[in-house]
Amino acid sequence: MESSKRVLISECEQFIGEEIVLKGWVKKIRQLGKVGFLLLRDRTGLIQCVLEQEQNQVKIETESIVQVTGTFVKTDKTANGVELQVNEVLVLAEADPLPFEINKKKLNVGLDHLLNNRVLSLRHEQINAIFSIQSMFVKGFTEFLIKEGFTQIFTPKIVSQGAEGGANVFTFNYFDKNAYLAQSPQFYKQMMVGAGFERVFEIAPVYRAEEHNSSRHLNEYISLDVEIGFIENVDEVMEMEKQVLQYTYHYIKKHCQKQLDVLQVEVPVINDIPKMTLAEAQQLLKEIYQKESPEGDLNTEGEKCIGSYVKEKYGSDFVFITNYPRATRPMYTMPNKENPELTDSFDLLYKGSEITSGGQRIHHQTELIASFREKGLNPNEFKAYIDSFAYGIPPHGGFAIGLERILMKLLNLGNIREASAFPRDCDRLIP
Repeated sequence: MESSKRVLISECEQFIGEEIVLKGWVKKIRQLGKVGFLLLRDRTGLIQCVLEQEQNQVKIETESIVQVTGTFVKTDKTANGVELQVNEVLVLAEADPLPFEINKKKLNVGLDHLLNNRVLSLRHEQINAIFSIQSMFVKGFTEFLIKEGFTQIFTPKIVSQGAEGGANVFTFNYFDKNAYLAQSPQFYKQMMVGAGFERVFEIAPVYRAEEHNSSRHLNEYISLDVEIGFIENVDEVMEMEKQVLQYTYHYIKKHCQKQLDVLQVEVPVINDIPKMTLAEAQQLLKEIYQKESPEGDLNTEGEKCIGSYVKEKYGSDFVFITNYPRATRPMYTMPNKENPELTDSFDLLYKGSEITSGGQRIHHQTELIASFREKGLNPNEFKAYIDSFAYGIPPHGGFAIGLERILMKLLNLGNIREASAFPRDCDRLIP
């Protein structure tokens, strides 16, 4: 084996008795008489490296990046029964003194301080675990949809109109024209269904110019968007969301047990998800909790109460809230046939917090134009979108899940910013 070829820590057991090269971060150094011990970390794990007197003369700061050459041996002195007998240590990049101690089991540091030093804080085992799970969540989500015949799509984030009718959008100058950052890929999802792909999904950032500076809102977040063609009703959309979550949660449990143990999180098995109409939820809040709800919606406190009620009665962390009124839903939402003042739409609450909005969409052009006008919107300003319905779009519906929001609830995080590597809120533009 060439001495310069790097071996990952997880691969070391293949090289018992051989000289190998490891590269990574110095997690800790300690002295025990004439012998020193360097705990090395790479993306795959940790290993103890034994420094004899000669290597002990090297002064290395914690979190410096080093190349360590040595012989990999078995031992009864470490928990995993192996260690590296070091022949040479080369410092590749020396770390400055740290702004906080990164190697404690739990970081007792304010969130702003962690975010201001994000590259360093992401090295902590618990914080790093969040984003390993996030990566696997997206992988499991994607794998299920591909198996179900969905096509992954990529849509513009610079748009001429907001998908929600222009409210809460970031506006900027685009070659002497007004343009906006996309709130949602909604229009493009529907257009791709109509283009013949039938089933599509996108995983991409969306932007909301909302001045919410709360623990559950971001101004840029990752949206997991799904759209399904040739549906019979909105129940099919809810069933698809249930199935994708069942698969994704099982996938995380299978592939992320180490990270889940670090975070002390148990992934629930998702069985059936109960449903209640918005009217039923509001009545329940009034009768049981003596709480009034905003017209056509639930507030944050109401969502928490409904979450507690469903958990106690049905043993479920999830509940679908259905049949929101037309007044509070976007212009493309399908009216309910039995009561046209309501819509075939839903939100999904998870542990008392909304993580999804979805529903069936209007697929006839004349109805869509009428709905735009009822909302006080000029159809001509959405011409490219509306024109696509002239050539036949099948009955369809879909949903969108906020990635950071669902991870926040799954991993029992206190603030949504913890589930974003580099969060953007009303105040934060860096790092």
